[in-house]
Amino acid sequence: MPAPAEDPDPRTPALGQHLRWVHAMLRRDLASVRELAGRVSEGAAVSDVREELSALETRGPLFQLHAACLGYCQLLHSHHGGEDELLFPAVRRAAPHLGTAVDRLEADHREVAAVLADIERLADDLDHEPSRRGLVDALNLLSTGLLEHLAYEEETLVPVLDGWTSWPGQ
Repeated sequence: MPAPAEDPDPRTPALGQHLRWVHAMLRRDLASVRELAGRVSEGAAVSDVREELSALETRGPLFQLHAACLGYCQLLHSHHGGEDELLFPAVRRAAPHLGTAVDRLEADHREVAAVLADIERLADDLDHEPSRRGLVDALNLLSTGLLEHLAYEEETLVPVLDGWTSWPGQ
């Protein structure tokens, strides 16, 4: 699996480069949330967790995470929704041979959405130890699945997107 691009320039007109740029930010903030999950797992005090969540809210101009997990979940829902509604239909039209790959990406989005729902529910209940343990497990599951998804999406779609000089059909 190729290493992800480090903070690609979002002003580059190539859509593939833009996708890698967004994915780099998703990976960066996922690492921050996983680090926090590790501290929760080790028994961090609720007040310390809330303080870290507040710090995460102010980091990063694009994400400005709202209570870290919840903001990240919403962003990911929006990103995947945009891909499902706009990008994937365009890829199907422009590159029909990628139909099976797009099917897999859409299925990944549904799986990620289910994990995000768990994270949202558990992040609202940090005062209870079972929720804290469940949040750590859900974040680890998200991390594994999402990193695989992002790598596959880049490997599959970036070569096609980099060839587009305009949106297909325009």
